[in-house]
Amino acid sequence: MERSPRAGAAPTAWGALAGSPVRFLTSSWPFRSWAYLAGSSLAGLLTLVAFLALALTGIVTSIVVIGVFVLASMPLLFMAVGDLERRRLRVMSPGGAPLPSPHPRLRDTGLRGWLRQRRRESLPGRELGYGVLLAVLLWWVDLLVAANAVLLLSLMALAPLLAHYEEFVVFGWTASSAWEAVPVGVVGFVGFYVFFAYVATALAAGQVALARLLLGASEEQLEQRITELRRSRLDLVDAFETERKRIERHLHDGVQQRLVALTMTLGRAELDVPEGPGLELVRQAHGEAEAALSDLREAVRGIHPRVLIDHGIEAAVREIADRMPIPVAVDITLSGRLPAPVEATAYFVVSEAITNVAKHARAGSSRITGWEQDGDLVVTVTDDGVGGARIGAGSGLAGLVTRLDALGGRLEVHSPVGGPTRIRMECPCRIEP
Repeated sequence: MERSPRAGAAPTAWGALAGSPVRFLTSSWPFRSWAYLAGSSLAGLLTLVAFLALALTGIVTSIVVIGVFVLASMPLLFMAVGDLERRRLRVMSPGGAPLPSPHPRLRDTGLRGWLRQRRRESLPGRELGYGVLLAVLLWWVDLLVAANAVLLLSLMALAPLLAHYEEFVVFGWTASSAWEAVPVGVVGFVGFYVFFAYVATALAAGQVALARLLLGASEEQLEQRITELRRSRLDLVDAFETERKRIERHLHDGVQQRLVALTMTLGRAELDVPEGPGLELVRQAHGEAEAALSDLREAVRGIHPRVLIDHGIEAAVREIADRMPIPVAVDITLSGRLPAPVEATAYFVVSEAITNVAKHARAGSSRITGWEQDGDLVVTVTDDGVGGARIGAGSGLAGLVTRLDALGGRLEVHSPVGGPTRIRMECPCRIEP
């Protein structure tokens, strides 16, 4: 079960700064900000050192071939810095979604896989700009704030000890003994804590905003990834349908034909076997074979109904309704045939819904309606049963939700306790990858 955020907790640093001072000063935001600035100082310093080392090594060894490779590897440094900074943003984004990378997702794990893939990619200018800013400007500003905060707060905390050995002076306030330094230390510690808490959090929040602007994926990249994700999900649906057809064909042309031959053989055996226990066993085997053949035909019909392929969704739904033990009214009005994935999804939604009605709803009647609305196929299944149905409660509809989502559709279930129940699906009539 998901836990909801604590009431009153600020989701961002800017929100914490604009909120109640007491709540902000007693929250984790000041410490998060100091940790983020300290990490930025170290990351920026290491970036500067690594950049200078690579540049000098490349220049010195430029007379040989190795220098070219050293200089060519410099974009990898800024890619690594970008990856590190995107990870460090989690310090200032508790519970938030990670920043999407402008680079494609890694296909292999480990340092070798990272190097193998990233060296074939181009370095985005925004990522390079952030790396330069971090190495040249940001790190020493962060170090100045973080170091002064630690130094001054430590001095105020140690004021009584320092005053014991030497006169302690802060802003004209002089303490000659440990007891005189106690109020100086307390007031100074609180004042510096408040000051550096706001300064550090504002500075960290500003750098986080800059990092999100320069290190995140562009809108074009995000749209492209959404398109690729949608195409891959449609490919999964097509693969699922292909596999379903293969299973149906195997059962129909292989297993079913063998069962038909078996029942015919047992039927001829009944004519040749004389009366007695042997004939009774043959008759029993013949009955079991016919029952297995009937069950198999029912399973084949459910896996990939032939009537759906030949005549469309309306005929297939009417066939389902005719097999139900309760009266089922069908009212489907369509302008023509729909794409096969849309018809198949609608069929299985109706099949699952009406099966649940027959098994669990204790309904006296049901109704299936379907129509086209603003380019979408809309199908509803209603019943007058006891209600209480919901997605994910063993109804078998959860998988259909994922399937509809892959086609850009959705499934809604309205089933209050006591009924009635209405299941409604909407799916685009055209599939555009």
